[in-house]
Amino acid sequence: MKRGITVLAIVTGLLLSFSLYEALVAAPTERTMGDVQRIFYYHVPSAWTAFLLFLINFVTSVVYLIRRDVKSDMVALVSAEVGVVYCTVVLVTGPLWARPVWGIWWTWDPRLTLTFALWLIYVSYLLLRRFSTSSQTALIAAVLAVFGGLDVPLDYLAIRFWRGQHPAPVIGGGGSLDPRMAHVLLINWVAFLCLAWLISWTRYQLEVAEREIHEAQALESLMEPSR
Repeated sequence: MKRGITVLAIVTGLLLSFSLYEALVAAPTERTMGDVQRIFYYHVPSAWTAFLLFLINFVTSVVYLIRRDVKSDMVALVSAEVGVVYCTVVLVTGPLWARPVWGIWWTWDPRLTLTFALWLIYVSYLLLRRFSTSSQTALIAAVLAVFGGLDVPLDYLAIRFWRGQHPAPVIGGGGSLDPRMAHVLLINWVAFLCLAWLISWTRYQLEVAEREIHEAQALESLMEPSR
């Protein structure tokens, strides 16, 4: 197990270093936006990775609702935690890109609004998991996750359903993207996926250890003679 994590960490480090060079040096400079467009190589892969993690959270939450499987619940929790991190990156890099291009930090565009709502839903999910002491916390959280998961496809398709300030999709949406830019975008996405995998794997092992400790403490307290 430790060897697998070590190998993944090395591969991830190499990919992140290579993707950084590709995004900041090798990729061609966009003619109208200039170098600020290079945020694209972090903003878009972060969004795709967040969507994938929230999809995993949705599927594992449904599995938990059906089977009450503890492993599914742990995967749902971990994917939500890492997904919120990536979604936060999206919400931070978006305004940094928008300010020099649009002249504003934020607008209540359908895509932006739905992404912010998605972030709020999953932050609420994590707050529920962190502070609720009810025995039904995992069940309630799974229901909330299913609700949040329904926002993912709506968010993804928002720029196809409604025309707003957010640019039209350049991949699969009638737009165009320089092949070299597409190449760098995919390299960065692979690097971000590996990083998400590494963080999730490590966090899952930590969650398993924490639950084992809590179970051992609960068992020990039950076995202690009453005073």
